[in-house]
Order: sequence, then structure tokens, then C-alpha cells
Amino acid sequence: MKIKNVLFAFLLLCASSIFAQQKEVFVVPQPVSITEHEGTFILTNKTLLVAGKTEKHEAEMLNFYLKKLYGFTLPIQAKAGKENALILKVSGKGRKDGYTLQSTEKQITITGGGNEGLFYGTQTLLQLLPAEKISSSYPVPAVSIQDYPRFNYRGMHLDVARHFFDVDFIKKYIDYLAYHKFNNFHWHLTEDQGWRIEIKKYPLLTSVGGYRNGTIIGNYPGTGNTNQRYGGFYTQEQVKDIVKYAMDRHINVIPEIEMPGHASAAIAAYPQLSCFPDEDTYISPKTPWAGSRKGKQVQQTFGVFDDIFAPTDYTFNFLENVLDEVLALFPSKYIHIGGDEAPKSNWKRSEFAQKLIKEKGLKDEHGLQSYFIQRIEKYLNSKGRKIIGWDEILEGGLAPNATVMSWQGEKGGIEAAEQNHDVMMTPNTYCYFDHSQTKNEDSVVIGGYLPLDKVYGYDPMPSKLDAAHAKHILGAQGNVWTEYMQYPSKVEYMIFPRMTALSEVVWTPKEKKSWDRFSSHITDIFNRYQFWGSSYSTAYFDLKQSVSPTKDQTGVLYNLESNFKEAVIHYKKNTDTDWQVYKEPVLISSSGSIQAYLETAGGNSSIISKDFFFNKATGKKISLKDESSKSYPGAGAFTLINGVITTNGLKDASEWLGFGGKDIEALIDLGKETPIKKVTLNTLDANGSWIYLPKTIEVFSSADGSNFNLLGSKNIDQKKDADTRKFTFPVDVTTRYVKVKAANLGKIPDNLPGGGNSAWLFADEIVIE
Repeated sequence: MKIKNVLFAFLLLCASSIFAQQKEVFVVPQPVSITEHEGTFILTNKTLLVAGKTEKHEAEMLNFYLKKLYGFTLPIQAKAGKENALILKVSGKGRKDGYTLQSTEKQITITGGGNEGLFYGTQTLLQLLPAEKISSSYPVPAVSIQDYPRFNYRGMHLDVARHFFDVDFIKKYIDYLAYHKFNNFHWHLTEDQGWRIEIKKYPLLTSVGGYRNGTIIGNYPGTGNTNQRYGGFYTQEQVKDIVKYAMDRHINVIPEIEMPGHASAAIAAYPQLSCFPDEDTYISPKTPWAGSRKGKQVQQTFGVFDDIFAPTDYTFNFLENVLDEVLALFPSKYIHIGGDEAPKSNWKRSEFAQKLIKEKGLKDEHGLQSYFIQRIEKYLNSKGRKIIGWDEILEGGLAPNATVMSWQGEKGGIEAAEQNHDVMMTPNTYCYFDHSQTKNEDSVVIGGYLPLDKVYGYDPMPSKLDAAHAKHILGAQGNVWTEYMQYPSKVEYMIFPRMTALSEVVWTPKEKKSWDRFSSHITDIFNRYQFWGSSYSTAYFDLKQSVSPTKDQTGVLYNLESNFKEAVIHYKKNTDTDWQVYKEPVLISSSGSIQAYLETAGGNSSIISKDFFFNKATGKKISLKDESSKSYPGAGAFTLINGVITTNGLKDASEWLGFGGKDIEALIDLGKETPIKKVTLNTLDANGSWIYLPKTIEVFSSADGSNFNLLGSKNIDQKKDADTRKFTFPVDVTTRYVKVKAANLGKIPDNLPGGGNSAWLFADEIVIE
């Protein structure tokens, strides 16, 4: 994991020269307006912190961070003279979350519309201070700042169920939110892999459900198992302490108690919550397992599991009792109830569930999920609270007062807003920080590719919504799912600097955002992380490699680039004896490998490489009947004939085309009549991510691109052909055009992960030999 690579020390050394021309004061998120003036205020431990009774709490919070970061505090008093004073005021006017900051050579004045705005003003002041400890005095540039947030909801999520993090790190995480002016912490507390919150009425939830006997090693389904008992939970006193810690920083904590799916840990503790209490937990033969396979088990792998809550009175009574204790700990008006990835297979074969569907006049199992969610919502509404659910709660009809968190793209959020429901946007294509932020990733991640610039470019406000419905878009949130984040340092590495980019997405006015400004200050941002003692990714400066088509279809072009413009790029083909300086894209016209590295005055980067498998389709013209999903676009249709075959599954997400619920139909023009003997389609089988093999594959030939002859077909058995990646068709024909059709599985069967949802179909290469 490249938390701090060999280049970074040099990057910091030359930051002053690279960005020397930029004298602007840098604050992130960028304020509504900032004007620089001549002069500097010098802050020392003798500076008076002026605060009345209304402002005292924010003064104490400022002193907390001054002590934490710089090692000193300021004396607080109600009045002061006109010099060497830092004055905090709450005006009671305008937006409560807005503030102004005025600094001169003699004093600094921060005025908040309310205490919330005043707190944000103090966080801006901390950014105006140097990102280093200086002996006794700290310069603050003379500026005038007016500021307030674009969105009312600015959130960060943390999953503590897949991997558990102690109280100290949770508080550190909350500090990160405070530094960036986020105001909601979504705390994901229960899952298949662990129940993390003490419920006194049900002690087995933590003593049994809080621990698993082992954890898979590597990506799902795992290459082995740790064979070590793993877990932990937060006592109610610890939860109260964390909630207060967040509230002191004007951060609302939203607890998530998952239902009706992702309930394996609760069911392991209390099997009668299951539709089939006497059945053993289903464990895939693919899963390396530790300990007993009998009875109900806390899951040791990651994915979606069939054993969900039975919709019985016992279950609802249990959940209401759990929620009563949760409500006593969390003052948040929102309670997150999950609602995502709830397989319906057990409800389909449950006599009780089927009887309930008929009794309640429900259409089907999706209607039963809606009934389940609405019943919980009615209970929480009676307690003065509102529910949030993932966008699957749209299935079967939304609960009347529900707020939707849209994660499967923006479609669910748009649909909910058009139904006049409030929405938080958190699409996985822009806001899932468990996805890789570098194509050179050398640590285990869940898959996907989400670089910094893509996060920064996100706009949570869908353009298709009219003003009446747009008001329901409350804001956006970054999600941190921790399947492959065992340690705090890995969490930090995955969130930074993307969390910093997201802070501008949700705070800064759209017209004030500037990628050029943000990216030009990346070393300032990294310096701040260093100052905090935090891990982070330097992927922004990575040497990036890509493949593109040639104009004449004679091969493919190998491209290299880096944002570190002062460096020299070197490359070497496997047929070369010496390294060469990269000046332009390199033509690749045969099978082999190529390596590259970045040379700087501070040292060389690690070597990256790419293997090419050349065949008769490589670099030729290709078209698709339907485009791939925007979530997995690769490099368009060219991805299928670029000569690169990945062996790293979703870890090399950019090498895949993903089709959600759609078929693949690709037409390749070989340019002239060509004898061919074999056609192969490379696909992916990753059921835990709802990615399934094709239902059928067909291969056709054509002389004119219009009239086609079937060369071969195959019906795919999802079980027998499981783990198969390559489907090969022996042929013996001379043709110019080859068409490959792969039929999507369609609706996933209820007994498989993602049951009831549309399957994904992935392909990374079509090989013609």
C-alpha cells in the first residue's frame, strides 16, 4: 500500500518551487468569498481569546484543537483591547451555519450566525495557521472571508461491523469530519459479520453476535482464513461519550441498525429471528471457514446472505426493543434502518411469510419488504424520529415519511425526490471510498476505481430535477465500507484525499469550485495530513498507464502520464535491452510486456508494468449495440480488443466493461477477410458482487457486417461453470466480421447472492485466433 512513496519527500521539498507562483491563501473547502489583504496577525499563547457566555463552548473547542495540534491554548476572557485579540461572536443573524472571518495585523474577529457557524469559522482559522509546529508564534494572513455551506447535509459514513475500530479512532475520525466541516457521521453498527452496539435487553447480540471465528484472507471468496476469533463492540457508555464528542463539534451521529437483511450476526445470537431457526447457516463451498459450520453463524466472508429477519411479531418486538435502547443513546432525528441487499428467497419458501403476504394483501416479497420497512417507520415516527434507508427501500413502495440514501447511482434518489421524499446522494460511482484510487494499487480493495478528480467533479444536484423536487436533495455523503480495511491507517489511506475533495462538493458553491485550484494545492493538502499524523494516498502523483487505439488499426498505443511534471518517465519493452525516455505513446504491435518508472531528483518510483496478448482482434474496429454501465465504462468498446487480459478481477476495474441487466453484443471488423480458428470471450464470475456468467454466448461471422452465420453457441450453467472466466469456441472460417453475443443472466434467482435484482455481466477481452 503506497501510503507515502519514495517520491513524496522530494515532492514536499520542491512544492515551494513548483507552486511558488501561487500566493493565494488556501482553505478547503473553498469559502463562498475570500479576499486577501496586506499584513499578518501573529498568534501566540499570549493572544487573548475573547468570548462571552454564548461563545464559550466554541472558544473551548478552539483551544482543544490548538492544544491537540500546536501544544498551547489561549487565555479566555469576556473583554479585551483592540490588539492581540481573537474575538469570537455569535450574531444571531442570517444563517446559523454561516460565518465571517476578518483578520488584520492587530486582531482577528470570527462572527457566526449561530454557534454552528462560529465553529466552522474556527476550523477555517486552523487552516490559516501553518501546518507545522513553530516555537512560539504563528502567522495568520490578513483576510476577509464570508462563508456558508451549499448543502445542509454533509456526511461521512464508517462501517465498524466488517472491521471494528476503537473509541480513540472513532473520535479521530470525527475530528476529520470537523476539520472539513461535515455535519453528519453515519455510523454503520450492525452487519452479517458483527453486531457492534451493546443492547442490554439482548446481551447475546454482543457476546455472540459481536465476534466471528475467523475472517477470509484476500478478496471474496478468500484465499484462506485467519482462523482467529475477531470482534468487539461499544458499550452504551462509550456510545454516549462518542455522541457527545460529535455533538460538541456540531456533528450529528446517525446510527444504522440493518434490517431486514444483513442480519446474520443478530440471527447467530437469537436464531428465532430467522425464518428457519433450525437450519444451519449456509456457507458457500468456496469460503475458507474457521470453526463449526453447524447452527447459526456470524459470517466470516463478505457479500449478501439469504438468512434475513423473519417478519414475525417476535422479530418486530425484538427490533422495537433494540430501537428503544438506540433512541435513548442517539438524539439524531434520523435513524438508518438499512433496507439494502435483502434476498427474498427465505421469505419465498417461508410458510409464515407467504401467509402474511396474503393476509396483508401484498403483491409479493418486495411488497413484504415495504410492509416491514413501513411498520418500523411507523414505530420510529411514533417516537418522534424519521427513518433513512438505502435506495432498495423503494422496492414495493416507499414508506410515507422515509428519507432515501441513493447508492446504486442516482436513479433511486431522483425517483424518491420526484415522489417528494428527501434524499442524500451517495452513488457508488462517486462516493464509495472503498474503491481503489489508483490503478497501481498493491493492497487489497473491494474493486472499482474512483480517482480524486472524479470525486471532486461530482455534483449531487441532478440536472433533470425541477426546482420543486430539487429541494429534496439534502446533500451527499462519502461511504467507507471496511471489508478490506482492518486498521485505522488503511481507513485513512482510503479516505484521504478523496474526503477532502468531497468536502468541497458539499460545501462550496458550484460556481466557486475549481479543480485547477484544488489540484495545484495538493501538496498543501498532503502537508496538512502529515501534520495531523494521518496516512493518505499519493495516487495523484502516480505514474499512470493506459492503452488507446491507433488511427489505422495496426496495433495499440501504450500511454504514460504523471501529474508530477518535473519528473522524467522511462519505459522498456521486454525486447529492449535499455530503458528509453518516454516522449510519446508507444506503439505495441505484438505480444509481450512493457515496464515504466518515474525518475525524479529525489529518487525513482516503483516499476509498473503491463502485459499484452496480441491476437487478430487486437486494436481492430469494434462497436457495441448497447453501451456499458457508467459505473464500469472501461475505455468503451475498445476495452474488449485492447490486448490486455486482467487476472486481478475487479481490482483492475478499468479493464472491465460492466453491463447491469443488459446483454453484450459486440461487432469486430477485422479489416479484411481473415482466416480464424478460435474465438474466446473473457468474463467474470463474482456472485458476491452480483456479477454472474452469461446465460448464453453466441459467435457469428459475416462477410459484409449485415448478414451473419452462427459459428457456435453455448448455454452456461452458473453452478457447473462457476469460476470459469474464458469461454472458447473452436471455429474454422475466413471472415471479415465477427459478432459475439453474451446474454445477461437477467433477474438473479432468489437462492443466489443479490436474488431478485438484475445481474451484472462483465467482460474484459474478446480474443480471435
